[in-house]
Amino acid sequence: MSSPSFLARPTPGISQAELPDELRSLLRLTQSDATPNINALNEVLRDLTAMKFNIKFFGYEMARKLAEQLPPAPTGGPYEIELLSKPSTQADLEAEWTRYWTAQLGVAHVFHRKLWELAYVLQTIWQSGNMAPGKRGLGFGCGEEPLPSYLAAKGCHITVTDLPPDDQRASGWATTAQLASLDKAYKEQFIDRASYEERVDFRYVDMTAIPDDVRGYDFCWSICAFEHLGSIEKGISFIENSMDVLVSGGVSVHTTEFNFIDDQETIDNWPTVLFQKQHFREMARRLEAKGYEVAPLNFDVGSAPMDKFIDIPPYAHDWHFDQAESWAAGGTPHVKLAVDGFLATCFGIIARKP
Repeated sequence: MSSPSFLARPTPGISQAELPDELRSLLRLTQSDATPNINALNEVLRDLTAMKFNIKFFGYEMARKLAEQLPPAPTGGPYEIELLSKPSTQADLEAEWTRYWTAQLGVAHVFHRKLWELAYVLQTIWQSGNMAPGKRGLGFGCGEEPLPSYLAAKGCHITVTDLPPDDQRASGWATTAQLASLDKAYKEQFIDRASYEERVDFRYVDMTAIPDDVRGYDFCWSICAFEHLGSIEKGISFIENSMDVLVSGGVSVHTTEFNFIDDQETIDNWPTVLFQKQHFREMARRLEAKGYEVAPLNFDVGSAPMDKFIDIPPYAHDWHFDQAESWAAGGTPHVKLAVDGFLATCFGIIARKP
């Protein structure tokens, strides 16, 4: 069978056309006369698409029901917490501190790991005393994040960065118009344009070669960016080198992809790599060897229902069928997901320059 368009994968892989003719013939749902293609291999695989959607939509419905059952959003806040280097969990997304930040950003609070990342970064910046007028912050690989505008509205001076569009590594984001720019980082719901332009600037920065003149910041951050630098080693080196942009007392907070269940095998030397526990321990070791303070590592991924729902491909951005828009209308929330067969979630690491 030819693979349905909504099952097309955005990452490099083997297409149906590359399979041997005999295997492709076995995988077709019908024979040349349109009768069912009955063979042992097809009987094993033919219901895979339906099984995937069953799993996905039961998970999404569970996430929506859990979100609906949350008590009203807190009226106070922000709230101090124990800052840890840790993965995203359902418990975090149920907590008052994450719900405070999503309310601040004006987004619906759902059980989605991307909301956790935004809240985790904002919590770290605020709790470290850096969400204040005159503080300087640097965002690596910002894309279209709302954080630069939100932080500028709090009086911070922000430098937005991303890869130059002609960089080969940026081709995927450039094609989908996801690369950052001063215009794309502006969110009018948080700050007027004149104040924004006074407090926010933009420059191209390669995260694997941070320029020597990018210095003097009170805090820096990145959200799911350093797993795209080409290798695990480049990601670890970035975490180490990003501390150079900070003044004494400065804080860095970065989130990335965490292969949380397989300590032996992972993806490396690829457009998206997956870090394991050993790699976060290595980051902490290198940072501490230079005298930096690292928030304690905690690898507990949680045991609540959303922690055990592993979303699987195809994801909504790859759906291209008539019902796709209405099926995705309720959102496709998840805290954990499969990335090329590996179980993954977000992980945040926090470090301070004494």
